[in-house]
Amino acid sequence: MSALKETASNKSFGGYQKVFTHDSVSLKCKMTFGLYLPPNCDTKKVPVIYWLSGLTCNEQNFMTKAGAQQYASKYNVMLVMPDTSPRGVNIPGEDDSYDFGSGAGFYVDATQEPWKSHYNMYTYVTSELPEIINSNFPADPDQQSIMGHSMGGHGALISFLKNPGKYKSVSAFAAICNPMECDWGKKAFSGYLGEDKTSWAEYDATKLVSTYNGPPIDIFLDQGSNDQFLEALRPQTFVEACKEAQVPVILTMRDGYDHSYFYIATFIEEHFKHHAKFLGISPS
Repeated sequence: MSALKETASNKSFGGYQKVFTHDSVSLKCKMTFGLYLPPNCDTKKVPVIYWLSGLTCNEQNFMTKAGAQQYASKYNVMLVMPDTSPRGVNIPGEDDSYDFGSGAGFYVDATQEPWKSHYNMYTYVTSELPEIINSNFPADPDQQSIMGHSMGGHGALISFLKNPGKYKSVSAFAAICNPMECDWGKKAFSGYLGEDKTSWAEYDATKLVSTYNGPPIDIFLDQGSNDQFLEALRPQTFVEACKEAQVPVILTMRDGYDHSYFYIATFIEEHFKHHAKFLGISPS
């Protein structure tokens, strides 16, 4: 395991918002992640919530725009905010479009050349990064949850559904719920996974929920009614699949809200409340 290098640290709501870099084994490049350490984690291990961001984002977006630190402090949980793709790996075309390559890892493990050597974000966020967090910080490995936005909402849902029991809870803002049936997903999956759609289904939450076999769960989906991408996100399709599979899901529509971080910042506290129920924690 490579050494961590701290590149930023700012006191926030009694804790510290930090940024670290490290050499990733699964991505074969230097990666950056944000980490919020709540005030009391120097005396005991604390629960961890992973946040996965959307297209074009990096570790900074949620960290600087969502206002989440105050709630992480209030509930005494650690926040981990990774980047959304490998960076600077010099694959031809990696920076050509906003929805494929850099900033658009889609939280899959690529099987196609030239992407498969570096674009293994699923392994990174579900295995390598948690191992780093649990080994270097006062994180309780038995108390972790996951959430995200848009492409990151997709990442949170599939990480949760593909690993029954690993995460205590999941929530998502404006998630890409059925990527096999939207242009973003078709472009990413064909590029990273090839044209065999059976492999696509392994990273599609709407497909995965139909075969979920694990502990009882309660999925929380959050969606703005004025989201310009609503048709592509397909939350109702996911809800229908959940009902057919008898998996509890809550879809909360927010009247007049869009796809932006203004929307996320408005409702992020409700997501902390959701995760707190499953992590067995109370606000201080």
